[in-house]
Amino acid sequence: MTRSHTQNLISMFLTLFFLQLDHQQDRHWRNQSTVNEFVLLGYHDHSVLLFIVVLAIYLTILLGNGLIVMVTTIDPALHTPMYFFLRSLSGLEMCYTSVTLPKMMASLATGDHSISLPACASQMFFLIFQGVTECLLLATMAYDHYLAICLPLRYMTIMSQRMQIGLVASSFIISLPMQLVQIALIFSLPFCGPNEIDHFFCDIPPILSLACADLYANELAIYIEDTMFVLVPFVVILASYIYITRTILHMPSATGRQKAFSTCSSHVTAVSLFYGSAMFSYILPKTPDFIKVGKLLSLFYTVIIPLCNPLIYTLRNKEVNAALQRLLCNKRTSEMGMESN
Repeated sequence: MTRSHTQNLISMFLTLFFLQLDHQQDRHWRNQSTVNEFVLLGYHDHSVLLFIVVLAIYLTILLGNGLIVMVTTIDPALHTPMYFFLRSLSGLEMCYTSVTLPKMMASLATGDHSISLPACASQMFFLIFQGVTECLLLATMAYDHYLAICLPLRYMTIMSQRMQIGLVASSFIISLPMQLVQIALIFSLPFCGPNEIDHFFCDIPPILSLACADLYANELAIYIEDTMFVLVPFVVILASYIYITRTILHMPSATGRQKAFSTCSSHVTAVSLFYGSAMFSYILPKTPDFIKVGKLLSLFYTVIIPLCNPLIYTLRNKEVNAALQRLLCNKRTSEMGMESN
């Protein structure tokens, strides 16, 4: 089965799931809830300037990550496992921000901050699903660095093309059943009002704070998910870099040590930013003061990190910079050839 067929099946499954969820819960929401939509109050300014700023950020994210996808696809020198994983991460970042920023721009343009329960469920599902996938992808990239530095002679044998595709596909698929259960549990709860959320998008903590029911099952599901798909990947990353650091320190060549540290520095920076902001948002106690801080942190890991990742992975990466220069040189050469003709 090809990747496109797999993606189509997943898309059809998700569509049927949410249609069925909407159909089954419609009577439940009418009978037990006084809320049929939420109002997102994360921003109160409806100025044209804010809309332009959000639009510029969104286009920059698409351009920066899209450039990485294009360069690592076109340039044969970057057809290595490390850049295959980076390409997957950049593609994910574009999808990640597309879950929240278009809705934000629509609200800024129209002044309508409401979002229906099914739309909120869909937004939350894709947001959590892609956030978990990013955790797993970052762990996969750490494992790749571990193999390249600690087991260089066996690296290409272990990290075959089949292995690469399998690791990336697993990162996208492995958490899918848990996410569906999570969303079904959350949106089977009755919401009795109020329906206003001081947030930028439909996230788990602010939505659960509006439910008028026992949240034990939801909290248990969140705990299981955090353990399986956040804590375990973080432990994998930490263990990988412990072995990597030990191997680098035993390298006889200073040049080799510098090159190895340089290879890992971008990934360590990305992991620190993503996990740091996500852990603060989901793990710390939900006091009133923290909720305001958590709202800003959610912008950090859903918007700022996808904006910064292209810079993190290109500024100190000589191979990507060289590939960009080759791409620009080829473009100029082709333009000069067309002008001469």
